[in-house]
Amino acid sequence: MSGIYIHIPFCKQACHYCDFHFSTSMKKKEEMVLAIANELKLRKIEFQDELVETIYFGGGTPSVLELDEINFLINTVYDNYSVSQTPEITLEANPDDLSEARIIAFSQSKINRLSIGIQSFFEDDLQMMHRAHNSAEAKKCLEIATHYFDNITIDLIYGIPGMTNEKWLYNIEIALAFNVPHISCYALTVEPKTALSKLIQTGKIAEPNDEVAQMHFLTLVETLENKGFVHYELSNFGKENYFSKNNSAYWLGKKYLGIGPSAHSFDGISRSWNISNNSLYIKSIQENNLPKEVEILSKTDRYNEYIMTGLRTIWGVSFEKIASDFGNDYLDYCQNQMQKFLKDDLLFVENNILKTTKKGKFLTDGIASDLFMLN
Repeated sequence: MSGIYIHIPFCKQACHYCDFHFSTSMKKKEEMVLAIANELKLRKIEFQDELVETIYFGGGTPSVLELDEINFLINTVYDNYSVSQTPEITLEANPDDLSEARIIAFSQSKINRLSIGIQSFFEDDLQMMHRAHNSAEAKKCLEIATHYFDNITIDLIYGIPGMTNEKWLYNIEIALAFNVPHISCYALTVEPKTALSKLIQTGKIAEPNDEVAQMHFLTLVETLENKGFVHYELSNFGKENYFSKNNSAYWLGKKYLGIGPSAHSFDGISRSWNISNNSLYIKSIQENNLPKEVEILSKTDRYNEYIMTGLRTIWGVSFEKIASDFGNDYLDYCQNQMQKFLKDDLLFVENNILKTTKKGKFLTDGIASDLFMLN
């Protein structure tokens, strides 16, 4: 199983918390679409023996593209790659782009999964985050989208300064009322050089509180699991048969191509990433040059990535895989490092697979870093 990620680097406006690569100017949109299509053609040799099972439009805000532009890129994939009979084709979209007419048009295309950036159903939260949509648009687009799409995921953000646990629970309950089969939830994080970071530094917004975020996380897990969702990755909850195939491939170490400026790729041995500059990206592709850097991953790099991704998922970290892929020295190291977390009931072992306990889930990233092998 392999996937193609297509980065659309445009947004109507900049969210205060976002540090992804994008531009709020649409001047180069047509050139960018052509460049992305050309990169797909230039890189098809990398996937000549692969079957593409997922196509994911991320960003940025892919829903700023016209449907014919999206279809053009999908058709370029089909024309240059072997695509499975039933691929998962996801479009990230913002509520303000999802009018009924557009939702219907998307549903009549090859797109079969929507990822909708709700973030919150409360007006004050949306304004604080500087989102382009409002609460009414969030609810309206879900009301319509659920009539035309079976496979929908929504994003929510917790740990927002001033958000009570009751307010967070109400956010979850509103989402559940629309019967979406997948929900992704992320703690609000303060990234350097973002507007949010500056607002906190100047005292205009309070800094997120880790204890509040942990309380929100525990509420989230309990509420969604009681509603039949499987907590299959740290930030992701899905009903059976609705796990994200695209994201699951990342966590399971499958190959993927990242197309577009700033997009990352992985082939099992090396990782590469494109330049994060729209003009330079377009210019390079027009000259048939791939504007990317490549890093060959060492055995230790690959072991550390496996620990990080494995602990975040229900599939855990297999001792057998560590021994076979990295060697017994790595297995011994992992088993020694994990002992303190077993004693503290943060990790447990089941069928020779290391997993996080419910108590340990919120602390997964920190636990994983303690299991990393230093180069």
